[in-house]
Amino acid sequence: MRRMGCFFVLMVVVLVSVAALLGWLVGSLFGAATSPPSAILIGFLTLFGLLVVGRALRRAAAPVGALIEASGRVESGDFSTRVPETGPREVRHLARAFNAMSARLEETEQQRRSALADVSHELRTPLTVIQGNLEALLDGVYPADAEHLAPILEETKLMERLIEDLRTLTLVEGGSLVLHRESTDLGALLTEVAAGYRSQADAAGVALTVTAADGLSPIDLDPARIREVISNLLNNALRHTPKSGSVELSATPADRSVEVTVRDTGSGMAPEQLERTFDRFYRSPESPGSGLGLPIARSLIEAHGGVMTATSDVGRGTTIRFSLPAFNDGSARHENSSDS
Repeated sequence: MRRMGCFFVLMVVVLVSVAALLGWLVGSLFGAATSPPSAILIGFLTLFGLLVVGRALRRAAAPVGALIEASGRVESGDFSTRVPETGPREVRHLARAFNAMSARLEETEQQRRSALADVSHELRTPLTVIQGNLEALLDGVYPADAEHLAPILEETKLMERLIEDLRTLTLVEGGSLVLHRESTDLGALLTEVAAGYRSQADAAGVALTVTAADGLSPIDLDPARIREVISNLLNNALRHTPKSGSVELSATPADRSVEVTVRDTGSGMAPEQLERTFDRFYRSPESPGSGLGLPIARSLIEAHGGVMTATSDVGRGTTIRFSLPAFNDGSARHENSSDS
Protein backbone atom coordinates (compact mmCIF):
# COMPACT_ATOMS: atom_id res chain seq x y z
CA MET A 1 0.00 0.00 0.00
CA ARG A 2 2.87 2.40 0.74
CA ARG A 3 4.38 1.77 -2.68
CA MET A 4 1.02 2.30 -4.32
CA GLY A 5 0.59 5.54 -2.37
CA CYS A 6 4.00 6.79 -3.45
CA PHE A 7 3.24 5.86 -7.05
CA PHE A 8 -0.07 7.74 -6.85
CA VAL A 9 1.61 10.83 -5.43
CA LEU A 10 4.24 10.68 -8.17
CA MET A 11 1.55 10.47 -10.82
CA VAL A 12 -0.17 13.52 -9.33
CA VAL A 13 3.13 15.43 -9.41
CA VAL A 14 3.68 14.44 -13.03
CA LEU A 15 0.17 15.50 -14.01
CA VAL A 16 0.50 18.81 -12.19
CA SER A 17 3.89 19.38 -13.82
CA VAL A 18 2.52 18.56 -17.25
CA ALA A 19 -0.42 20.89 -16.66
CA ALA A 20 1.94 23.65 -15.50
CA LEU A 21 4.18 23.11 -18.51
CA LEU A 22 1.21 23.30 -20.84
CA GLY A 23 0.13 26.44 -19.05
CA TRP A 24 3.56 27.94 -19.57
CA LEU A 25 3.48 27.07 -23.27
CA VAL A 26 0.03 28.58 -23.68
CA GLY A 27 1.16 31.63 -21.71
CA SER A 28 4.17 31.96 -23.97
CA LEU A 29 1.94 32.02 -27.02
CA PHE A 30 -0.21 34.79 -25.56
CA GLY A 31 2.62 36.76 -24.00
CA ALA A 32 1.91 35.82 -20.39
CA ALA A 33 4.64 33.27 -19.84
CA THR A 34 6.19 32.65 -16.45
CA SER A 35 9.86 33.25 -15.76
CA PRO A 36 12.38 30.95 -17.47
CA PRO A 37 13.56 29.43 -14.16
CA SER A 38 10.00 28.34 -13.37
CA ALA A 39 9.63 26.84 -16.82
CA ILE A 40 12.93 25.01 -16.47
CA LEU A 41 11.89 23.65 -13.05
CA ILE A 42 8.54 22.51 -14.37
CA GLY A 43 10.16 20.81 -17.35
CA PHE A 44 12.72 19.11 -15.14
CA LEU A 45 10.02 17.81 -12.77
CA THR A 46 7.99 16.54 -15.71
CA LEU A 47 10.96 14.76 -17.27
CA PHE A 48 12.03 13.28 -13.95
CA GLY A 49 8.52 12.04 -13.19
CA LEU A 50 8.15 10.47 -16.61
CA LEU A 51 11.52 8.73 -16.27
CA VAL A 52 10.62 7.32 -12.84
CA VAL A 53 7.18 6.14 -13.99
CA GLY A 54 8.66 4.60 -17.14
CA ARG A 55 11.33 2.78 -15.18
CA ALA A 56 8.76 1.42 -12.71
CA LEU A 57 6.49 0.25 -15.52
CA ARG A 58 9.43 -1.34 -17.36
CA ARG A 59 10.57 -3.19 -14.22
CA ALA A 60 7.08 -4.54 -13.63
CA ALA A 61 6.19 -5.26 -17.27
CA ALA A 62 8.93 -7.82 -17.98
CA PRO A 63 8.24 -10.09 -14.93
CA VAL A 64 4.48 -9.82 -15.46
CA GLY A 65 4.94 -10.77 -19.10
CA ALA A 66 7.00 -13.78 -18.03
CA LEU A 67 4.23 -14.76 -15.59
CA ILE A 68 1.60 -14.54 -18.32
CA GLU A 69 3.70 -16.69 -20.65
CA ALA A 70 4.42 -19.22 -17.88
CA SER A 71 0.72 -19.42 -16.99
CA GLY A 72 -0.01 -20.47 -20.55
CA ARG A 73 2.57 -23.26 -20.33
CA VAL A 74 1.11 -24.50 -17.04
CA GLU A 75 -2.36 -24.44 -18.59
CA SER A 76 -1.07 -26.69 -21.37
CA GLY A 77 0.22 -29.19 -18.81
CA ASP A 78 3.87 -28.21 -18.36
CA PHE A 79 4.00 -28.15 -14.54
CA SER A 80 7.80 -27.87 -14.50
CA THR A 81 7.52 -24.22 -15.54
CA ARG A 82 9.21 -21.70 -13.25
CA VAL A 83 9.72 -17.93 -13.53
CA PRO A 84 12.60 -15.79 -12.24
CA GLU A 85 11.76 -13.94 -9.04
CA THR A 86 12.73 -10.45 -10.22
CA GLY A 87 11.14 -7.02 -10.34
CA PRO A 88 9.39 -4.99 -7.65
CA ARG A 89 8.70 -6.60 -4.30
CA GLU A 90 5.05 -7.31 -5.07
CA VAL A 91 5.94 -8.93 -8.41
CA ARG A 92 8.63 -11.02 -6.70
CA HIS A 93 6.04 -12.25 -4.18
CA LEU A 94 3.70 -13.11 -7.05
CA ALA A 95 6.47 -15.00 -8.88
CA ARG A 96 7.37 -16.87 -5.70
CA ALA A 97 3.74 -17.91 -5.20
CA PHE A 98 3.52 -18.98 -8.84
CA ASN A 99 6.63 -21.14 -8.52
CA ALA A 100 5.29 -22.75 -5.34
CA MET A 101 2.00 -23.50 -7.07
CA SER A 102 3.79 -25.03 -10.06
CA ALA A 103 5.94 -27.16 -7.77
CA ARG A 104 2.88 -28.50 -5.95
CA LEU A 105 1.13 -29.24 -9.24
CA GLU A 106 4.22 -31.06 -10.52
CA GLU A 107 4.49 -33.11 -7.31
CA THR A 108 0.78 -33.97 -7.44
CA GLU A 109 1.06 -35.06 -11.05
CA GLN A 110 4.05 -37.27 -10.25
CA GLN A 111 2.17 -38.83 -7.32
CA ARG A 112 -0.85 -39.45 -9.54
CA ARG A 113 1.23 -41.21 -12.18
CA SER A 114 3.07 -43.22 -9.54
CA ALA A 115 -0.21 -44.21 -7.89
CA LEU A 116 -1.69 -45.35 -11.20
CA ALA A 117 1.39 -47.45 -11.90
CA ASP A 118 1.30 -48.96 -8.40
CA VAL A 119 -2.42 -49.72 -8.59
CA SER A 120 -1.99 -51.36 -11.99
CA HIS A 121 0.83 -53.49 -10.62
CA GLU A 122 -1.08 -54.52 -7.49
CA LEU A 123 -4.25 -55.44 -9.39
CA ARG A 124 -2.40 -57.35 -12.10
CA THR A 125 -1.29 -60.17 -9.76
CA PRO A 126 -4.71 -61.27 -8.46
CA LEU A 127 -6.25 -60.81 -11.89
CA THR A 128 -3.59 -63.05 -13.40
CA VAL A 129 -4.24 -65.75 -10.78
CA ILE A 130 -8.02 -65.54 -11.29
CA GLN A 131 -7.72 -65.66 -15.06
CA GLY A 132 -5.29 -68.58 -15.01
CA ASN A 133 -7.41 -70.66 -12.66
CA LEU A 134 -10.65 -69.96 -14.54
CA GLU A 135 -9.07 -70.90 -17.87
CA ALA A 136 -7.79 -74.12 -16.33
CA LEU A 137 -11.26 -74.92 -15.00
CA LEU A 138 -12.92 -74.18 -18.34
CA ASP A 139 -10.36 -76.28 -20.22
CA GLY A 140 -10.93 -79.20 -17.88
CA VAL A 141 -7.40 -79.14 -16.47
CA TYR A 142 -8.78 -78.81 -12.93
CA PRO A 143 -12.12 -80.01 -11.62
CA ALA A 144 -14.52 -77.30 -10.40
CA ASP A 145 -14.30 -78.37 -6.77
CA ALA A 146 -13.75 -76.46 -3.55
CA GLU A 147 -10.01 -77.01 -3.62
CA HIS A 148 -9.59 -75.19 -6.94
CA LEU A 149 -12.36 -72.60 -6.46
CA ALA A 150 -11.09 -71.46 -3.05
CA PRO A 151 -7.94 -69.72 -4.43
CA ILE A 152 -10.09 -67.78 -6.89
CA LEU A 153 -12.35 -66.62 -4.08
CA GLU A 154 -9.33 -65.66 -1.99
CA GLU A 155 -7.92 -63.55 -4.81
CA THR A 156 -11.26 -61.76 -5.27
CA LYS A 157 -11.25 -60.94 -1.55
CA LEU A 158 -7.72 -59.58 -1.93
CA MET A 159 -8.87 -57.35 -4.78
CA GLU A 160 -11.85 -56.21 -2.73
CA ARG A 161 -9.61 -55.21 0.19
CA LEU A 162 -7.22 -53.41 -2.13
CA ILE A 163 -10.02 -51.46 -3.81
CA GLU A 164 -11.55 -50.52 -0.46
CA ASP A 165 -8.15 -49.38 0.83
CA LEU A 166 -7.66 -47.24 -2.26
CA ARG A 167 -11.11 -45.76 -1.85
CA THR A 168 -10.46 -44.88 1.79
CA LEU A 169 -7.08 -43.35 0.98
CA THR A 170 -8.60 -41.30 -1.85
CA LEU A 171 -11.39 -40.00 0.40
CA VAL A 172 -8.97 -39.02 3.15
CA GLU A 173 -6.43 -37.34 0.89
CA GLY A 174 -9.21 -35.55 -0.98
CA GLY A 175 -10.68 -34.20 2.26
CA SER A 176 -14.07 -35.82 1.57
CA LEU A 177 -13.98 -38.56 4.20
CA VAL A 178 -16.89 -38.21 6.62
CA LEU A 179 -16.02 -38.95 10.25
CA HIS A 180 -18.88 -40.17 12.43
CA ARG A 181 -17.61 -38.67 15.66
CA GLU A 182 -18.94 -39.57 19.07
CA SER A 183 -17.71 -39.37 22.64
CA THR A 184 -15.61 -42.52 23.15
CA ASP A 185 -13.76 -44.14 26.03
CA LEU A 186 -10.41 -44.71 24.33
CA GLY A 187 -9.14 -47.10 27.03
CA ALA A 188 -12.19 -49.34 26.59
CA LEU A 189 -11.78 -49.18 22.80
CA LEU A 190 -8.14 -50.31 23.03
CA THR A 191 -9.07 -53.19 25.33
CA GLU A 192 -11.88 -54.26 23.02
CA VAL A 193 -9.71 -54.23 19.89
CA ALA A 194 -6.86 -56.07 21.64
CA ALA A 195 -9.28 -58.77 22.78
CA GLY A 196 -9.90 -59.65 19.13
CA TYR A 197 -6.17 -60.32 18.67
CA ARG A 198 -5.66 -62.25 21.89
CA SER A 199 -6.03 -65.68 20.30
CA GLN A 200 -3.65 -64.73 17.45
CA ALA A 201 -1.06 -63.53 19.96
CA ASP A 202 -1.41 -66.67 22.09
CA ALA A 203 -1.03 -68.91 19.03
CA ALA A 204 2.15 -67.05 18.03
CA GLY A 205 3.54 -67.17 21.59
CA VAL A 206 3.56 -63.36 21.87
CA ALA A 207 2.57 -61.52 25.05
CA LEU A 208 -0.06 -58.87 24.25
CA THR A 209 -0.65 -56.27 26.97
CA VAL A 210 -2.94 -53.24 27.14
CA THR A 211 -2.31 -50.29 29.44
CA ALA A 212 -4.57 -47.26 29.73
CA ALA A 213 -3.76 -44.45 32.14
CA ASP A 214 -6.32 -43.69 34.82
CA GLY A 215 -8.51 -40.67 34.33
CA LEU A 216 -8.58 -40.59 30.54
CA SER A 217 -11.45 -38.38 29.47
CA PRO A 218 -13.77 -39.49 26.66
CA ILE A 219 -12.55 -38.29 23.26
CA ASP A 220 -14.61 -37.06 20.36
CA LEU A 221 -13.64 -39.45 17.53
CA ASP A 222 -14.90 -41.91 14.96
CA PRO A 223 -14.65 -45.24 16.82
CA ALA A 224 -14.90 -47.35 13.65
CA ARG A 225 -11.99 -45.54 11.98
CA ILE A 226 -9.80 -45.55 15.11
CA ARG A 227 -10.59 -49.25 15.54
CA GLU A 228 -9.34 -49.72 11.97
CA VAL A 229 -6.11 -47.87 12.80
CA ILE A 230 -5.42 -49.86 15.97
CA SER A 231 -6.23 -53.15 14.26
CA ASN A 232 -3.79 -52.38 11.49
CA LEU A 233 -1.01 -51.49 13.93
CA LEU A 234 -1.59 -54.59 16.08
CA ASN A 235 -1.71 -56.83 13.04
CA ASN A 236 1.63 -55.48 11.80
CA ALA A 237 3.21 -55.74 15.25
CA LEU A 238 2.12 -59.35 15.77
CA ARG A 239 3.22 -60.32 12.27
CA HIS A 240 6.78 -59.10 12.84
CA THR A 241 7.21 -60.22 16.46
CA PRO A 242 8.77 -63.66 17.00
CA LYS A 243 7.79 -66.23 19.59
CA SER A 244 8.42 -65.19 23.21
CA GLY A 245 8.30 -61.54 22.12
CA SER A 246 5.84 -58.92 23.33
CA VAL A 247 3.46 -56.29 21.94
CA GLU A 248 2.35 -53.46 24.19
CA LEU A 249 -0.63 -51.23 23.49
CA SER A 250 -0.92 -48.18 25.74
CA ALA A 251 -2.68 -44.83 26.04
CA THR A 252 -1.39 -41.92 28.10
CA PRO A 253 -2.52 -38.29 28.44
CA ALA A 254 -0.36 -35.59 26.86
CA ASP A 255 -0.64 -31.84 26.39
CA ARG A 256 -4.29 -31.39 25.35
CA SER A 257 -4.17 -34.79 23.64
CA VAL A 258 -3.95 -38.51 24.25
CA GLU A 259 -0.99 -40.49 22.93
CA VAL A 260 -1.51 -44.10 21.85
CA THR A 261 1.58 -46.31 21.49
CA VAL A 262 1.99 -49.72 19.86
CA ARG A 263 5.41 -51.10 20.78
CA ASP A 264 6.76 -54.51 19.73
CA THR A 265 9.98 -56.45 20.23
CA GLY A 266 10.10 -57.68 16.65
CA SER A 267 12.72 -57.56 13.95
CA GLY A 268 12.60 -53.77 13.57
CA MET A 269 13.42 -51.77 10.46
CA ALA A 270 16.56 -50.38 8.91
CA PRO A 271 16.77 -46.58 8.54
CA GLU A 272 16.07 -46.72 4.79
CA GLN A 273 12.95 -48.80 5.45
CA LEU A 274 11.82 -46.54 8.27
CA GLU A 275 11.95 -43.50 5.96
CA ARG A 276 9.44 -45.15 3.63
CA THR A 277 7.17 -46.62 6.29
CA PHE A 278 4.24 -44.38 5.41
CA ASP A 279 4.77 -44.42 1.63
CA ARG A 280 1.91 -45.86 -0.38
CA PHE A 281 2.47 -49.41 -1.66
CA TYR A 282 5.80 -49.70 0.13
CA ARG A 283 6.30 -52.95 2.01
CA SER A 284 9.20 -54.97 3.28
CA PRO A 285 10.15 -58.13 1.37
CA GLU A 286 8.60 -60.38 4.04
CA SER A 287 5.33 -58.43 4.27
CA PRO A 288 2.31 -60.00 2.51
CA GLY A 289 0.19 -56.83 2.60
CA SER A 290 -0.53 -54.27 -0.10
CA GLY A 291 1.55 -51.50 1.48
CA LEU A 292 -1.50 -49.32 2.12
CA GLY A 293 -2.20 -50.13 5.77
CA LEU A 294 0.14 -47.63 7.44
CA PRO A 295 -0.50 -44.79 4.94
CA ILE A 296 -4.23 -45.19 5.52
CA ALA A 297 -3.75 -45.35 9.29
CA ARG A 298 -1.73 -42.14 9.33
CA SER A 299 -4.23 -40.41 7.03
CA LEU A 300 -7.10 -41.38 9.33
CA ILE A 301 -5.25 -40.02 12.37
CA GLU A 302 -4.48 -36.78 10.54
CA ALA A 303 -8.16 -36.52 9.57
CA HIS A 304 -8.90 -36.53 13.33
CA GLY A 305 -6.39 -33.71 13.82
CA GLY A 306 -3.67 -35.98 15.21
CA VAL A 307 -0.13 -37.00 14.27
CA MET A 308 1.43 -40.45 13.72
CA THR A 309 5.15 -41.20 13.93
CA ALA A 310 7.33 -44.31 13.82
CA THR A 311 10.66 -45.25 15.39
CA SER A 312 12.52 -48.52 15.00
CA ASP A 313 15.79 -50.32 15.75
CA VAL A 314 16.93 -53.36 13.84
CA GLY A 315 16.59 -56.42 16.05
CA ARG A 316 14.96 -54.47 18.90
CA GLY A 317 11.50 -53.71 17.58
CA THR A 318 9.30 -50.91 16.28
CA THR A 319 7.20 -48.28 18.02
CA ILE A 320 4.28 -46.52 16.37
CA ARG A 321 2.77 -43.53 18.17
CA PHE A 322 -0.20 -41.40 17.33
CA SER A 323 -1.92 -38.58 19.16
CA LEU A 324 -5.58 -37.59 19.24
CA PRO A 325 -6.91 -34.21 20.43
CA ALA A 326 -8.43 -34.72 23.89
CA PHE A 327 -10.41 -31.49 24.09
CA ASN A 328 -13.83 -30.59 22.72
CA ASP A 329 -14.08 -26.94 21.75
CA GLY A 330 -17.21 -27.22 19.69
CA SER A 331 -15.27 -27.28 16.45
CA ALA A 332 -15.47 -31.04 15.96
CA ARG A 333 -17.86 -32.12 13.24
CA HIS A 334 -20.60 -34.61 13.98
CA GLU A 335 -21.64 -36.19 10.74
CA ASN A 336 -24.46 -38.68 10.28
CA SER A 337 -24.40 -39.00 6.50
CA SER A 338 -22.64 -41.93 4.88
CA ASP A 339 -19.76 -41.86 2.41
CA SER A 340 -20.83 -41.50 -1.16
